[in-house]
Amino acid sequence: MLGRISKSFYFGCVILPKTFLPSYSATMSSNAVSASVAKANGFIDFLNASPTPYHAVHSAIQRLKKAGFEEIKERDSWSSSLKPAGKYYLTRNGSSIVAFAIGKKWKTGNPIAMIGAHTDSPTLRIKPVSKKTGAGFVQVGVETYGGGIWHTWFDRDLSIAGRAMVKDGDGNYIQKLVKVDRPILRIPTLAIHLDRSSTFDFNKETELFPIAGLVAAELNRTGAGKSNDEKISELEKTSGSEEEFRPLKVLSDRHHPYIVEIIAEHAGVAVEDVVDFEMVLYDTQKSCIGGINNELIFSARLDNLGMTYCAVEGLIESLSSPAALESESSIRLITCFDHEEIGSTSAHGAASNLLPAVLRRLAVLPAHHDSGSDKSYEKIPREADFDVATAYEQSLATSFLISADMAHSVNPNYTQKYESDHRPEMNKGTVIKINANQRYATNSPGIVLLQEVARRAKPSEDSTTANGVPLQLFVVRNDSSCGSTIGPMLSAALGTRTLDLGNPQLSMHSIRECGGVYDVEHGIRLFESFFEHFSELESKILVD
Repeated sequence: MLGRISKSFYFGCVILPKTFLPSYSATMSSNAVSASVAKANGFIDFLNASPTPYHAVHSAIQRLKKAGFEEIKERDSWSSSLKPAGKYYLTRNGSSIVAFAIGKKWKTGNPIAMIGAHTDSPTLRIKPVSKKTGAGFVQVGVETYGGGIWHTWFDRDLSIAGRAMVKDGDGNYIQKLVKVDRPILRIPTLAIHLDRSSTFDFNKETELFPIAGLVAAELNRTGAGKSNDEKISELEKTSGSEEEFRPLKVLSDRHHPYIVEIIAEHAGVAVEDVVDFEMVLYDTQKSCIGGINNELIFSARLDNLGMTYCAVEGLIESLSSPAALESESSIRLITCFDHEEIGSTSAHGAASNLLPAVLRRLAVLPAHHDSGSDKSYEKIPREADFDVATAYEQSLATSFLISADMAHSVNPNYTQKYESDHRPEMNKGTVIKINANQRYATNSPGIVLLQEVARRAKPSEDSTTANGVPLQLFVVRNDSSCGSTIGPMLSAALGTRTLDLGNPQLSMHSIRECGGVYDVEHGIRLFESFFEHFSELESKILVD
């Protein structure tokens, strides 16, 4: 429904990218460059430590804990543990995370400022039964995950990372993160002398198997050349024992034994204590800053660890002042989901009940009252206009969600693939993504809000300019397909106002992507400003 816009905004003049701010590089002092690069270096550390969603969540937790966030669990009651001005995080499946901070002036049914991103990227996952050999090579069976540009995975130095489920000393089964830093796998291309085709086409089931070594070398390592007497002796030792029933084959039968040994070693447990694992392949080449002026980032998994990192850091920086939550009436929240690249339909994806369940529990938290008691919240709320039965819906109606997923930068070799007036550039600011067919959830009220957020954002720490970070606009060509994000599905499920955005990048879904150094700080500053100014701005956008 068409509504009213406050006098504080001129709805007919949403001026974005070129006239909003001058070129960012032209406004920075030499010291500002170092401040931006420092943030980019922090992001690179995050990338190198996070080859899987499990590692990304772990890396985020480390940053959140350092900023004073406390862990809570979905299975516990929150009514007695959550406090005004408190900072908390929770995880689901170890691969999705929600973190939030409660304003000191929060009241039941108040708005919640949200940023949603995702932790997963296209990859190759080791199959449940992966042991393969061919022509004298040890090979590992893998399954494609997401819409990767799979030809970029050939001739790369690959390794494995993920989680192992292991037995501890108390008879429990716990998760251990595994990241093998040395290259152990490779998917070889066929020499051009044997295939003169002008296109590189391959079968993902039969020609995408990595090699892990030579069968002969593995036989030598395991002592396969034992004498018959030695083999008979080993058989005699076990012939009188009763064989334990196993519903599935042991891991060393389903996978190459040395792969299992490597996983056990990096999990810090004995081989027999590894019960199962979920491992993916990753490129061992480190993320780095590149470009002739050190203005680019070369890395895997920019989509979407780029926006995951900006969301985490934006929330943390919005709380850097000790008084940040003293006058805050909203809750500041980020959520980073697994499984976006395969449709989000899982128990811990964006289509799950994770975010709605958290929001429902937060919406009914009563206000803090300075009654002289040591209770954080009164058991009986005192708001006259409050109805606990509709608090959740009341919060959703006034809340706002930023769906943060990396965007496309213009590729200079394929400019014809981009709409001529919508060609985002790296280091020119975060991109607002718009699609008339609702592949993105952005609309005009959302653009108005974000423009005001960007206008009020802090500049680089050492910049000599006034406040503000630049923004860009993107729509896809009418004759091209358009990707989508968690934005449309969450806006439909929650009924909450939503906007899609992301930092621009090249080579999306390749094993090696490219982004802009200065856009890391653009994203962090934008999200920091969103959290700091949302409570004030939300009430001025009068569209119901």
